[in-house]
Amino acid sequence: MSTKRKILIQLDADPHASVFDGVVAVDAGVDFLFSYHGVRPQDVRGLVHGAMFTRGPSDLKSTAVFVGGSDAELGFEIAKAARSVLFDPFRVSIMLDSNGCNSTAAAAVLSASKHLDLGLARSTVLGATGAVGQAVCLLLSSLGGSVNVGSRSSARAKEVIAKLSGRGVVTDAMSPLGVEEESELFATMAESDAVFACGAAGVELLDYTVLQRCVKLRAAVDLNAVPPNGIAGIQSTDQGIERGNRFDYGALGVGGLKMKIHKRAIQQLFTSNDQFIDAHEMMKIGRSILAA
Repeated sequence: MSTKRKILIQLDADPHASVFDGVVAVDAGVDFLFSYHGVRPQDVRGLVHGAMFTRGPSDLKSTAVFVGGSDAELGFEIAKAARSVLFDPFRVSIMLDSNGCNSTAAAAVLSASKHLDLGLARSTVLGATGAVGQAVCLLLSSLGGSVNVGSRSSARAKEVIAKLSGRGVVTDAMSPLGVEEESELFATMAESDAVFACGAAGVELLDYTVLQRCVKLRAAVDLNAVPPNGIAGIQSTDQGIERGNRFDYGALGVGGLKMKIHKRAIQQLFTSNDQFIDAHEMMKIGRSILAA
């Protein structure tokens, strides 16, 4: 059994490595945090090889890589590059959570799942072009439900679907939604069972007029904590607040579960040296937390 200290290597594409991610890592029990900023895919080989070859194979579960930063697209490429240089028996586990997109999306989807079967539901994701929105779409698709992929324009929504498809996500049940067409938004929301607002901070995506037409809505999750909130009437602290037939969640209401998933995911990295923890794995971790 390995008695080596737990080392987490933080690969961050931003000019400064995320302090938030560093603090969470320490709180999750990491002994040493090695942080690298301004990382690009071409830099990854040397950094990961440094992690792979300094310990024997039996001790490599005590070394892990965390890919973060605010740019989710770049984070995906960095994680892809990191995985490509691994080979048996010299492997280290990797976690991808750029801008907290995967842990946040998992917490949001699991919160809504408490009130309806998303595999049988029609969900609408507003602000789906961002990192969190894309991760929510990915997870909803994996559950088997139909997903309306919302953006300011139908063209941008189609681009998101094409991007997810290019990553191997099943997009057959995804439909583009251009919210600039008010009649299309009204019609879509009237048939939606769940809605996730994942837009930019301080931008209202769903107002009272539209919300009143959401007669089928069972769950509403607003991930914007900056006023005005993304969905009219939802407070950032809402945690399954019942309003009529609908259960509402705000950003802080989802945040508690997100943080538990984030910390548990880091701890799980050090249980073996062959893991890749992404949105799907974080959903599994979240389920185990809720079941405990």
